[in-house]
Order: sequence, then C-alpha cells, then structure tokens
Amino acid sequence: MIRKATLQDARQIHQLLLVYVEDGLVLPRSLMDIFEAIRDFYVFVEGDQVVGAAALNIYWEDLAEVRSLVVHEGYGGRGIGSYLVEACISEARQLGIGRVFALTYQQVFFEKLGFGVIEKSELPQKIWGACIKCAKFPECDEIALILSL
Repeated sequence: MIRKATLQDARQIHQLLLVYVEDGLVLPRSLMDIFEAIRDFYVFVEGDQVVGAAALNIYWEDLAEVRSLVVHEGYGGRGIGSYLVEACISEARQLGIGRVFALTYQQVFFEKLGFGVIEKSELPQKIWGACIKCAKFPECDEIALILSL
C-alpha cells in the first residue's frame, strides 16, 4: 500500500536510506532532515513495515524532483519503485508542476517511466541550491533525467 508518510515512518525511512547511502547509490539525509521533509515523502508499507520510500521536492513553480527513492532489498522487482515515482508524479500534476526530474544512477528505470536524459546544467535551481553543497560537486556522476507533464 502506498500512502503519504507520517512522522512515525521517519526512522524506518532513514534506515532504508542508510543501506543505499553505504553503497553510494543515494545521498545521505539526516533523521532531522527526514522529519523536516516528511510531508514530501510517500511510503510503500506492508503490514507495519516501510519497504519503500520516495520524496517529491518542489524547486520552483514548474519544477520538482523525485529524490530519496529506495526499496528494501528483499522487495525488489515488484514494481514498488515505479509505484512510488508514479505517486510523486501524480502529486506534481495535482499541484500544476510542469516538469519532474531525478538525479540518479538508475537511468533505464526512469526512462521506462517516460523520463529523458538532460544535462545537469538545465537544472540551475538544483545545482545552485542543493548540488553546490554536495560532496560530489562539481564531479557528480549521477545522470539527470526529466519528465514533462
């Protein structure tokens, strides 16, 4: 089941993210950051366990990012990641946002959802807002993809 995250989900979201942070696949987010951004998150829940999470971060009136997309290793291949991204896209549409992007190593996954590769330089709000603070800047090896709604 997919639903908006609650404060009670924050610690489980944080634990899911830590696994992928250690592998270098997602950027770290502190527990405090997750609490502050909890309204951005969707979770996929089985029973009382959060097995997937993704956040929709709004950058501008026509631009948002799908970020912190993670699925518990034991639940891969079931479409949970796609469902979470689709929930984020649906919210972006409801808000009237025209474009949704992702910075990722999972290019094929996002292309299957209709995203297309772009240059990171086409996302100045992201680069000068968040990327400039990242340890990978300016040598970021993530791929930028965008979906026009």
